[in-house]
Amino acid sequence: MTRPDHLAPEAPSAPEGGLHRTLSLRHLVVYGLLFIGVTAPMGTFGVLDARSDGAVALVFLVATLAMAFTAWSYARMSVAVPRAGSVSAYATAGLGRRAGFMAGWMIGLDYLFIPSLAALFTGIASHALLPTVPVWVFTTAAVVIITALNLGGVRLAATVGIVSLAVEILILAGFCVGAVVVLVHDGPARPWLSPLTGLDSFTLTGVLGAVSVAALAFLGFDAIATFAEETTGSPRRVGQALIFCLVLAGVLFVLQTYLGALLMTTTPAELAAHPEEQGTVFYTMIGDSIGSWFGTTVTTARAVGPVLSALVAQAAVSRLMYGMARDGQLPAGLASVSRRTGVPRVAIVVSAVATLVIAVAAALKSDGLDLLSSMVTVGALTAFVFLHVAVVGYYVVGRRTERRVLHTVVPAVGVVIVVAVLVLASHLALEVAGVWLVLGLVVMVLRARREARASAAPGRAG
Repeated sequence: MTRPDHLAPEAPSAPEGGLHRTLSLRHLVVYGLLFIGVTAPMGTFGVLDARSDGAVALVFLVATLAMAFTAWSYARMSVAVPRAGSVSAYATAGLGRRAGFMAGWMIGLDYLFIPSLAALFTGIASHALLPTVPVWVFTTAAVVIITALNLGGVRLAATVGIVSLAVEILILAGFCVGAVVVLVHDGPARPWLSPLTGLDSFTLTGVLGAVSVAALAFLGFDAIATFAEETTGSPRRVGQALIFCLVLAGVLFVLQTYLGALLMTTTPAELAAHPEEQGTVFYTMIGDSIGSWFGTTVTTARAVGPVLSALVAQAAVSRLMYGMARDGQLPAGLASVSRRTGVPRVAIVVSAVATLVIAVAAALKSDGLDLLSSMVTVGALTAFVFLHVAVVGYYVVGRRTERRVLHTVVPAVGVVIVVAVLVLASHLALEVAGVWLVLGLVVMVLRARREARASAAPGRAG
């Protein structure tokens, strides 16, 4: 019998030895915004401005709409399958155990690289302030700090996150106020509508190419789904947090890039001709237009911000490991939960070790940042394809909805968008993801053979 869409299962209570339900809707939104970073466009502004010929606010507007399809699929599946495994659990429910394993395996690639990259960002920024201390020392310290916070309990980490996010939002608000004051007093450096319409050489191709990059700034909001078993109230809260987080981040991204573009004296053509300036041009603009002191404040905040992203990323990958281990797809030891704090401590420690090894190895290489940056995102995008197809499998093929057209068209559009972004990813990222995919297939085949031998053993014994 078909279950009406408006009927959602009640949130199951935490089992003995299971994860503790302590997170409210507010905590989920904080986690999502911390992972994304409300000032993330400041670092990519120069790249997007050059590609879109100044239409950078339009780029983030389109990117927000594009990612909304993935958020919708996450929201639908989080209600139907309120489990910590996130996309792995969703793909298992909609497509089967093998697809679930591969979805979790692929998104795990990003969840391992993202905290490593974030820790490395902090190490590099801290080294710039104290050049006598090596980058790897600060990188190691960042990993130790986030691991201690995550082991202390999800509520502790979320509380620290709320305070940190409040500071980041205050800084963003300060920029917006300062930008408005400058615009009122001195007027814009570019036409008022140019952040939405572009300048002289505006092309649709350039905007879409920039959208493929801007969409990556939203990766991380999906981590909210990994905390499904630690959320109080209805399972719908996860979906609500996902949608709210995406919309709020989109509004903040469009606002800050619109104001930034109006104050930008460097033209898109100049940025395209000098790519080495693209990463810092937004901070330079703040210092020149609002004040050097505020530019330093924003730069410092952007140095601390990656630690918070790493905090959420590590928590997310540990929940992914926990969910897959509990379902028999990873070693059972990863499903161990601390009785005192209610967190998957073994999974947290394992993810911390992996993060530390990857981050320190990158810190010791001169091109480590470039290499690590290029490896991020492809795994998550591949997992998003599994997610969208799982919606069709669970709701349409499984006959669990009366709105079959909706549950087919929206995921289909989501797949097209994700594949388009994948095609534009770096070759190194695709190669690394390909190797990871093959390794996952090998692990899956070996597991299947081991399970087959185990199930046949009693028969042979008898």
